[in-house]
Amino acid sequence: MIRELPESQGAILGFEITGKVSLEEEKKWIERIEEAVREYEKVSTLVVLSDEAHWGIKAGIEDLRWLTAHMKELDKIALVSDRKIWKWLVALDGPFAKIAGINEKHFQPDKIEEAWKWIRE
Repeated sequence: MIRELPESQGAILGFEITGKVSLEEEKKWIERIEEAVREYEKVSTLVVLSDEAHWGIKAGIEDLRWLTAHMKELDKIALVSDRKIWKWLVALDGPFAKIAGINEKHFQPDKIEEAWKWIRE
C-alpha cells in the first residue's frame, strides 16, 4: 500500500509504503508525482519503506520504466528504512543517480526529521 504523508507540500512529496504494491497503486503514485512535476517541473520525494514493503512484478517494471524516463524531473530522493538492503541499494545507485542529477540519501527511521530537513533544503 502507498499512502501520501501529510507533510507533503508543493514540490516536496512524502510517501509511506507498506506491504505489496499493486500495479494500480503504482499507477496512482506515478500520477501523483507527475501532477507535481507539471506544476513545479522538478520534485523531491521522501519514501518511508516498511519491512514488508515490496512490489509485484508488473508494478516493479512500471516503476523502473517511469523512473528511467523521468529522472530529470527528480531532484532529491530520501529513503527511510531500517532494512540494510535499502541502505546498500542507495549506496550502489548513488553515483548513477548523481549522473542523472538526482541527490539520493538513506535515513534510518529514527532520523526521519533529519530526512525531511534534508529533502526541503
